[in-house]
Parts: sequence; structure tokens; C-alpha cells
Amino acid sequence: MTDRADRPPRMEVTIGRGLTLKNPVMAASGTFGYGEEFARYVDLNSLGAIVVKGLSLEPASGNPPPRIMETPCGMLNSIGLQNVGVKAFLAEKLPFLRDYDTAVIANIFGETVDEYARLSEILSGAPGLKAVEVNVSCPNVEKGGIAFGSDPDRVAEVTRAVKGSVDLPVIVKLSPNVTDIALIAEAAEGAGADAVSLINTLKGMSIDVERKVPHIGKVIGGLSGPAIRPIALRMVWEVVNRVSIPVIGIGGIVDGNDALQFLIAGARAVQVGTANFMDPMATTKVLEGITNYMYRHSVRDINDLIGTLRV
Repeated sequence: MTDRADRPPRMEVTIGRGLTLKNPVMAASGTFGYGEEFARYVDLNSLGAIVVKGLSLEPASGNPPPRIMETPCGMLNSIGLQNVGVKAFLAEKLPFLRDYDTAVIANIFGETVDEYARLSEILSGAPGLKAVEVNVSCPNVEKGGIAFGSDPDRVAEVTRAVKGSVDLPVIVKLSPNVTDIALIAEAAEGAGADAVSLINTLKGMSIDVERKVPHIGKVIGGLSGPAIRPIALRMVWEVVNRVSIPVIGIGGIVDGNDALQFLIAGARAVQVGTANFMDPMATTKVLEGITNYMYRHSVRDINDLIGTLRV
């Protein structure tokens, strides 16, 4: 039997230009704060990457409550991208994260292409920052509030703007609320994205039948958690087969088995999101599950497992 102490499996993965992770498990944006909030529960050094809470040019207070609700096998949320703003992040949050041997990725969002570009310029060259993840599930005020992520041309425009403004790898985070997510991924790739991550939340709602009012203050929220995993896995599979850049899988990952499905489908890394609300140690348990599987199946390198689905 293999001696685990002598020959641990190789877990390192490369996500596009200039971004190498010690393992494929990442904490998803919006579910892990700025990392410091989880430091008492999780050894942050054990993670492949931390994607911090979405950042805007100015601090944002978010949506009115109620903003979160548990649903069968999932969660509805309408936080409204509450955050401290990019300048406060650089001054107050990033210094803490620099003490850890874990890739730090900034998630950004804006309402205009110029806002995305300005955010990227501010983040460019920030010590300790390894990549930028671009949230395109935001209202494009120049186009009447339609989300950037639903229009391939606008996704390409945002991607080009960010690529031209930052000296870091650029990951574009895709919305599932589209007809053909692979088409959107192709647009991001064509505009120079180093990788894509998917999926963001699906639109949903819930009603209090006694009071006849929505459970969420803004009526519609984003559905996440295990309920969306089969949809997320299908979309990742579709995108993997349409683009040549790395794909990061997100959606309902709770344990190692869930993560392995995405990796076998072709994702080069995974992000753990809603599970962090249920168990603050979810990320490390996912990593342990992947590692145990590799020992059981004598897989010496995680890259030998990625994309091995037989159909």
C-alpha cells in the first residue's frame, strides 16, 4: 500500500497565464468574506485560492433585508454586493491575506465598462494579488440595466477593458441566466480572458403564503447550493467542450465527490460557496475528499484526473 507520508499526490494546477494554485480548491466570492472571517476555522494556507467578496469602486451597503433565505437543498440570497470598496480592500483587507501562502483573487463588478477598467487599474500591481475575477452578472446601466453577462458582445467588451487595464490573469465569471453559456464563454475567450468560472447564481424567488409577500426584500434573489449542482455541472461540461482556456467549476459543491464530478468533467479547479454557510470548514473537507479519492484510485497527479469523463 502506498505510504502517504512518502509520496503525497501532486495537487498543483495551472489556471491560465501566470496563475498556479497549490491545489484546485478555491473559496468562492461572496461566501468567504475577505478570508479573515474564516481564519479561526480554516487553515487558509491549505486552500488553493481565496476569491474575496466582490469589490466596487466605492463602498456599497447592499440591498434592504430580508436578504437571505434557506430553500430546499439550497439558498436564496439578495445581498446586493455589499462591500468595503476597492481602496479599503487594498488598505485594510489585503495586508492580512498577504501573510498566507494562498493565492488571493479579487472579484470585481461595475455598472459600466469604464468602472470595470478603473477597478482593474487600481488593483493592477497590488502586492499579494494573484488574479482578477470579473463578475459580469451586473446591470449594465448604459444598456437599460440588462446584465453584461447576457450579451456576448458586452462580455467581450468588458473582458478587453479589464485585460487592457490590469497586469494580472483575468478570470471571467459567467452567469447561468442565458440561453447558451458556452457562447458567452467563447466571447470571453476571444477577448483575451485567461480563464472562465461558472456558474453564478440562478434567478429565483420564494413567497410567504401567510402574509402574501416575498421572502426576499428585492423579490428576486440568486439560488445557490446543491439544488443547482446538476445544472452547473452540465454547463461546465458544455463550456469545457467549446473553449480552450481553463474552466473553474462552481455550483453546489459540498464534499469531495461533488468537486470530483466537476474535475472529471474537465474543470481545472472548483470553487466552494454556499457550503461555507453550512460548515465553515467545508473547503478543507472538500480538499480532503479529493485527496482521499486520489489515494484510493492511485492517482499521483490531479492533472491526470481532470477531463477523464468517458461518454
